[in-house]
Amino acid sequence: MTSSQVTCTCFDQGGPQNTAETLAIAQERARQLDIKDILIATTSGETGALAAELMPDRHVVAVTHSTGFAAPNEQQLEDQHRDRILAAGAEILTCQHAFGGVGRAVRRKLGTYQIDEIIAFTLRLFCDGLKVACEITLMAADAGLVRAGDPVIAVGGSASGADTAALIRAANAQDLFDLRVLEVLCKPRGYPAS
Repeated sequence: MTSSQVTCTCFDQGGPQNTAETLAIAQERARQLDIKDILIATTSGETGALAAELMPDRHVVAVTHSTGFAAPNEQQLEDQHRDRILAAGAEILTCQHAFGGVGRAVRRKLGTYQIDEIIAFTLRLFCDGLKVACEITLMAADAGLVRAGDPVIAVGGSASGADTAALIRAANAQDLFDLRVLEVLCKPRGYPAS
């Protein structure tokens, strides 16, 4: 039987202060394993732009909140960051959240949780960023931006910035149970400092 040791950096607190180190960890592991696809969760676009500029030799996909996430018809991706992401050669994915689309509407209207949000709450037991990393991997596979079955590095965070990176075998949302978290590269031990 073969094995390997992989380092997992544990930040004392989650939050944007970990962004630079998280992106460096993701970049280094991608280099070590020759992983081409890097998925970056981004709200304003700042983290996506940083990743795209840091990793021009990788296929970076900046995954935004869906339009209407914060308010009807509002897109939180800021124009200046969108321009930086595209100028660096990365792609932008904006679509329904894999763990919070129609199921969230049912909860808001009828007051009952659906399976997608229960899955999200379960993944948050590890940390918010790991839930996000799994979710954006499903979304990117569904959009055809990464291939189901291929390894990707997915980066997420706790509210803003990045504090979690994982090596994940991609799957489509309808094949959720084929998704595999192969390695957790970094994550917070605690919640963001308030």
